[in-house]
Order: sequence, then structure tokens, then C-alpha cells
Amino acid sequence: MTGERNYDEEILDAADHKYGYDFDFDVMHRFMLEAFEPFLVQGGALELGCLEGRFTRRLASKFSEITCVEASALALESARRNLTDLPSIEFVQGLFENIDLKERYENIILTHVLEHLDDPVFVLKRINDEWLSDSGRLFVVCPNANAASRQIAVKMGLISHNSAVTPAEQEHGHRITYSLDTLERDLVSAGLKVEYRSGIFFKALANFQWDQLLQTDIISEAYLEGCYKLGQQYPDLCASIFFVCRKG
Repeated sequence: MTGERNYDEEILDAADHKYGYDFDFDVMHRFMLEAFEPFLVQGGALELGCLEGRFTRRLASKFSEITCVEASALALESARRNLTDLPSIEFVQGLFENIDLKERYENIILTHVLEHLDDPVFVLKRINDEWLSDSGRLFVVCPNANAASRQIAVKMGLISHNSAVTPAEQEHGHRITYSLDTLERDLVSAGLKVEYRSGIFFKALANFQWDQLLQTDIISEAYLEGCYKLGQQYPDLCASIFFVCRKG
């Protein structure tokens, strides 16, 4: 990352788009953790990019010790306030490229963060070489270029191509829009060993449309579960893509 970036500004909502939607926090976070669960390793966790701590709180149901690293001082202060009831969480403010972590971790969590990095392979290599234990797992989740909702937006003329970084995404610090093949390319280039790949939640609507629907009784719990299960059958059409890696 360059010194020119303002990480506090990148997390702010704009007039016509948000940094995070209720769909992200209430639906995707829940199913991310469900997807992680079969692969979690006993021990502590390192969360790289905790934002305001909403997913951290979910992780706290699985881990007694969590270290959170966040580039935005504004976001980290919000996380501290939001998680005062969880004193076992350690907060570190800094960039993944130059922080000094003394430990190795059994579980490293990187959700909707890698696409924000200027040099993702460099950070993934640090994870592999310095932070991931020999028996540990890295959990990586990124927005999916080929999500059905995104492909529909391309056909509508709203986005030029599936992997485009839109102006709104760029404003929020996105540098790349990954697909299954390009994310695996970067993971392997960093020396990591891919153990599992899939998608999380079949998604044909934009986030703002989901937020509107979630305020009604149109979407049932069974429908949400159905979209999650269908996503395992069609990972390339999911909202997010998901990889589990071991130290290479």
C-alpha cells in the first residue's frame, strides 16, 4: 500500500452507495462462518481487517483469543468500542505490509480484504512465511467477479465487464475483482497450498436490493438457506468465493 491512501476515508459511506450493507453483515457474515466451521483449527485466530468488529463478534463464538489487525484507525476505534465486552481480543493498528507479529496462528481470517490490497501476493506470502502455523488454516473470502448479480449488471450496461473495478468500489479501496481462477493464482503464487475452494451464497440481486427485501416478509429463512446450499453447487455464481489454504 502506498502512503497516499486514506484508509479512514475509504470505509465511509457515500450518498449513492455504502461500504457495507445489512446483507453483508446479517446474511453473508453468518454464512461465511458456517462455511468456515468444518475447517477451523483449535487455537487462536488472527483476523486481518476487522473493520468495526461485526464479524469479529461472530468469530468470538469460536475462538477464545483473537488478534485483529486494521489499517483504519477510525475503524479500529469503533471495533474497540463495539467489543468492550470481549477483553480477550487484541487490537493492532497498522498495515499488513509492515506490521510485526511475533506469533504464528492456527486460524487466519481474511474476509473481503484481499481485493483492497495494492500487492496481495506480498501479503499472502507474509501470511504463509511468517504468520500461519504448520497445522493452521488460512480462510480467504473475496467478492466474486462472476456473481450472477454482477453478470446481470454487465448485461444491463451498468458494469463494463465482470472483473471491472467500478468507481464506487475504487472509492472504497478496491484494487481487483477476483474470480475463482485469479484468486487461486495469487494464493499459489504466494506459496500457499489450496485445500478447498467454493462459493458462498448464490446471489442474483445487488446488495441494495437485498437490503430492501430483508425489510419485508418476502425472503424466508428457508430461502436464505437455499441460496447458501445452491451456492455450493454453483460456486462461480456466488456473491463471494471462498478458499481454505494450508502453509506451503
